[in-house]
Amino acid sequence: MIICVASGKGGTGKTTVATSLALSIADRAPLFLDCDVEEPNAALFLKPELTHQEEVGILIPEVDLARCTYCGRCAQVCAWHAIAVVGRKVLVFPELCHGCGSCTLNCPEGAIHEVLHVMGILESGQAGPIRFGQGVLNVGEPMAVPIIRQLKAKHIADAGHSVTILDTSPGTSCPVVETMRGADFVLLVTEPTPFGLHDLRLTVQLARDELGLPVGVVINREGVGDAGVDEYCAAEGIPILMRIPLDRRIAEAISAGEALVEALPEYAKPLESLCQQMARLVEGDLLSREGSME
Repeated sequence: MIICVASGKGGTGKTTVATSLALSIADRAPLFLDCDVEEPNAALFLKPELTHQEEVGILIPEVDLARCTYCGRCAQVCAWHAIAVVGRKVLVFPELCHGCGSCTLNCPEGAIHEVLHVMGILESGQAGPIRFGQGVLNVGEPMAVPIIRQLKAKHIADAGHSVTILDTSPGTSCPVVETMRGADFVLLVTEPTPFGLHDLRLTVQLARDELGLPVGVVINREGVGDAGVDEYCAAEGIPILMRIPLDRRIAEAISAGEALVEALPEYAKPLESLCQQMARLVEGDLLSREGSME
């Protein structure tokens, strides 16, 4: 089962829930991937021993000017305007290139080959029985999606993990879409405030309505704000799977880099139960889909 933990905004407790969820089922040797490659911070709480590192990126065009006839075909087929032919010069803009390879395939003179443009690194190791991986995007790079895609491809194919937890970046942009893609369930962490409700609506629209994934909600900092999130979830038929109250002890633990279940072990059982609830919802969603196809 692949669980994607997401939130419509930063600071709702997404990584707090994701890391403690992994710790609560550590006996099942889960895989944890920090897909917030622009600012990964799950390692602060899981404290993995990182034993492997590799550079990753995309393949960008490099032009052999001795063979180039400056016909401009490469620029014509580039949907991203990442290559341009100006007179007898060929200009390549790595920041715009998506690594699709169209220019290489369409060059009539075979004057273009591809070279690796390093965009970041992948790191992996162990946090006790938890297999851990994270991507780190280089400062100044504009695209996080290639790093996330390669992080998932490297680790998720391993069939030895019964549970995989993906910690997304906040929001609903392209990196979140790429992280959610292929997940079995999306766990949405929110807070009971008007801002939390607004961003929860956007994330539900992305995960459930556009990607067709089953969703459930964890309400963090229960006791502040209003009942808007509860009313919205009831109206939309979205299950609220767990509530975490506003608690100074939790804030102190997180600020000290201590995971929720380590600071307050009484949360281990509820989080383990949360995983079981998600498994039942995934099974129910699969049965519903099969029934609708008959």
